[in-house]
Amino acid sequence: MARKTFVLDTNVLLHSADALNSFEDNEIVIPIVVLDEIDKFKKGSSEINRNARLFIKKLDELRLQGSLTDGIELPNGGLLKVVIDLGKTAMSKLLPDGFENSNDNRILAHVLELKKHNKTRKTILVSKDINMRVKADAMGITAEDYEADKVEINELYTGQTEIYITPEEMSDFYKTGKMTNHIEDLKPNEYVTMINSNNPNGTALGRYDSIMREIVPLKIEDSIFGITPRNREQRFAADMLLNDRIKLVTIMGKAGTGKTLLALAAGLSKVIGSSDIYDGDDEVTRFRKLNVYRPIIPMGKDIGYLPGREEDKIHPYMYPIYDNLEYLLHDDSFRKDDEKFSGTNITAKYLQDAEKLEVKALTYIRGRSLPYQIILVDEAQNLTPHEAKTIITRAGEGTKIILTGDINQIDNPYIDSTSNGLAYIVERFKYQNLAAHVTLTKGERSDLAELAATLLD
Repeated sequence: MARKTFVLDTNVLLHSADALNSFEDNEIVIPIVVLDEIDKFKKGSSEINRNARLFIKKLDELRLQGSLTDGIELPNGGLLKVVIDLGKTAMSKLLPDGFENSNDNRILAHVLELKKHNKTRKTILVSKDINMRVKADAMGITAEDYEADKVEINELYTGQTEIYITPEEMSDFYKTGKMTNHIEDLKPNEYVTMINSNNPNGTALGRYDSIMREIVPLKIEDSIFGITPRNREQRFAADMLLNDRIKLVTIMGKAGTGKTLLALAAGLSKVIGSSDIYDGDDEVTRFRKLNVYRPIIPMGKDIGYLPGREEDKIHPYMYPIYDNLEYLLHDDSFRKDDEKFSGTNITAKYLQDAEKLEVKALTYIRGRSLPYQIILVDEAQNLTPHEAKTIITRAGEGTKIILTGDINQIDNPYIDSTSNGLAYIVERFKYQNLAAHVTLTKGERSDLAELAATLLD
C-alpha cells in the first residue's frame, strides 16, 4: 500500500499527545504554526495543557535523533517532519481570494503546497475542527477527523439484550436459578430479558456470568438507600452497582433516567455503616469512602473566576450532586446502627466531616491511589479517553469505579459523542469480567422532564 502524507491540525495533538503513533508507517507533517499554537496551551492544569506539554517533550526527544526539517523516523516506521511557513506571497498564490492570514488558513496552504508537489502520494488533513474539514473539502483537500479513539456510535454496546425461551426453560430458570442455554453470543455481565415464547408478557431478568457460563437471576434489594428501581433498566443498573465483583460500572442515559441518583444511593449504602471490609461472598462489602467527582466544564457562558476557598469555587459545579444527596439524606430513618453515626441526622456535610464522603473537581484525582473506596464520576461524557484511563488507573485494591453520563450532552469542545471517554470505556471493557454497562432510556424524573428530553432531543 502506498504511503500517505498526513498533515496534523493543532487540536489533534491537544486531544492526544500520542497521536504521532496512530498513523502507522505513513508520513506525518506538522506545520510550524501548529507548534506556535501548542505553545500557548502549555501552561495550566487541564488535560489540554498536559497534552501540550507532553507533545512538546516528545518532539524535543525526537529532534535529538536528527533533523525535523528533513524528517525523523518514528518507532512504527513512519516519518515525522516539521515544515516552516510559506510566506504571504506563496500563501496568496495557493489560497482563494479573500482568505485572511489566519493560522487555519496557513495550515490549509501547507496542505495545498504538499499536494501540489506530491503527485504520487495522497495528502490528507487531519483535524477535529468540523469547520476546518469543511473548508478543506471546499478547496479540494481530503480531510479526516482523528479517529484513533473513536467508537461507532450506532453500534455502541447497550449492556442488555432480549432472548426468547420456551416455557420449560423459563420454569427451570426459576427453579434452579440459572440458565445455560442461549449464551453463545452474550458478553460478560450482559443483562438479559428472557421472554416466554408462548406468552410475551411472561419475562425473567438475569445477568450473564461468563465465569460460570450461565445466566443468573438479578440480586438486588427492594430499595437502595430508600430508592426503588422503577423500570427494568434501573434494576439492571442497581444489580451492577451492588455487585462487588463488578469493579467498573458504566451507566449512560439521557437527563432524568436516574443514573446519578442510583449511583449515589448505591455508594451511600455501601459506605455508611461499619468500616470493616469484607471479602467473603456472603458478606456485604463496606467501602471506606464515597468519592464523587465531576469535570469542571460550564454549560453556556462561563461565569468567570469565583472567590473563596477551593470548596467555594467548585460548589456551583457540584449543585446536581448536592441536590441528589439532599434528596437521599433528608429522612431521619437513614440514621445508622453504627456507633459513629448513632443518633445523628446524617447530612452531606456530616458525612464529609466524618471522612465518609468527598465531593471534588476531577482535577484533584490525578496522582492519587484510592483503595477500598467507591469512585463515582458524574458527567463522564465530558472526559477524553486519556482522562478516563487516568481515572480508572487510580483504583486501588478493593475499589469500585462508577462512570455516569449522557453522550448526547457534551460540553467539552474537543470531543463528541464518538470520541468521548465514556463511550470509549464502554467499548473497550465490554468483554471484561470485571466490568458491566447499561444504557438507560426511560426518564423517571418527572413527566415534564421526560417529555422535554424526548421532544427537544
